[in-house]
Amino acid sequence: MSRQDYMNTSVQEPPLDYSFRSIHVIQDLLSEEPRTGLRPLRHSKSGKSLTQSLWLNNNVLNDLRDFSHVVSLLLEHPENLAWIDLSFNDLTSIDPVLTTFFNLSVLYLHGNSIQRLGEVNKLAVLPRLRSLTLHGNPIEEEKGYR
Repeated sequence: MSRQDYMNTSVQEPPLDYSFRSIHVIQDLLSEEPRTGLRPLRHSKSGKSLTQSLWLNNNVLNDLRDFSHVVSLLLEHPENLAWIDLSFNDLTSIDPVLTTFFNLSVLYLHGNSIQRLGEVNKLAVLPRLRSLTLHGNPIEEEKGYR
């Protein structure tokens, strides 16, 4: 990727925000309009978003089937995805697809239904992960959670 492309894909850009949309399956993102904020989303010539942040919080997702494919249709540079907010959904596990986004630094999973503490070990392969939220999941009750 050229320096110019990298500079055009920034965490400073507003997020691609699909929060509070009652989304049941990831494919619904393709037919749903993202929320608009104070700053407009920038898009590439191909129409894809130039952000590094994807907000899917407060929906009813219970799996991430086709996540990579859909993200590649929405983002110009999905490999630069740095922030994913999946809080307040119905996820019961941490899908391995999340471990394919090596630039991920922020992952919000609080308020889901993740039950096994061992699920968190999957994320050890993410070298840039700095912020992970898991509170409000059943794993809070497991010994050794903190």
